[in-house]
Amino acid sequence: MRPRADTRDIAYAELSIHGVHLSFGNTRVLDDVGLHAPPGAVVGVVGPNGSGKTTLLRTIYRSLRPDCGAVLIDGADISGLTARTAARTTAAVLQNGTGAPELTVAELVGLGRNPHHALFSRDTAADRAAIADAMARTGVTGYAQRHVGSLSGGERQRVLLARALAQQPRLLVLDELTNHLDVRARFELLDLVRSTGITTLAVLHELDLAVRYCDHLVVMDRGRVTAAGEVLEVMTPALLRGNFGVTATAERHPDGIIRLHYAANPLAP
Repeated sequence: MRPRADTRDIAYAELSIHGVHLSFGNTRVLDDVGLHAPPGAVVGVVGPNGSGKTTLLRTIYRSLRPDCGAVLIDGADISGLTARTAARTTAAVLQNGTGAPELTVAELVGLGRNPHHALFSRDTAADRAAIADAMARTGVTGYAQRHVGSLSGGERQRVLLARALAQQPRLLVLDELTNHLDVRARFELLDLVRSTGITTLAVLHELDLAVRYCDHLVVMDRGRVTAAGEVLEVMTPALLRGNFGVTATAERHPDGIIRLHYAANPLAP
């Protein structure tokens, strides 16, 4: 596993999923799904559109309840957690999230402290420190008094990530964090995620980013996990051809970065 730039002395979560099934009506969306995210790892979830990636994430942050199976954090089934405990443990940044456009950046990031508050309590010095730290780490301190609705897509994603970090979670769940962002913003955000050291499960649409930034990959297709493991174990030419329809290889370069190399005619026959 690659080292992090800014790991902290926090016990990050271990995520385990066992035999999760979920159906919408008569349609099976998740079929016997299992995966493991070790503490401090960045685990990417990849696969074709409609393969169940986002639905899987929704079971982890408890937006959906599986028909059967278990989602465990440090061995404890999340279905038995209180809402507040679950929110202190897991923070999510969702696909195309907009936040609340009428709020200022500082106000939106401050919402990340809600799971740590008693009813009607005020911000403490610890809350203010967590908010300031999250904003500084994501580079949005200078936007504190701007309204969220005035921000660009990349700026808004940074703010939503800052809100998640202000929760001080032990597990980050990210659904297409880099969607619709320019190249620089994608690299900056994923560099930032890696620097936190927090156990992270991230749905990523772009395979090039997934192999570069993730320690482990989980490949999904039609609601099932078809492969899981370290990046080079998973991203074989046969899998790339069979699951994604491309002719390509994954290689670790001397700089330690794994990159995909596509054939001159990348479309698999």
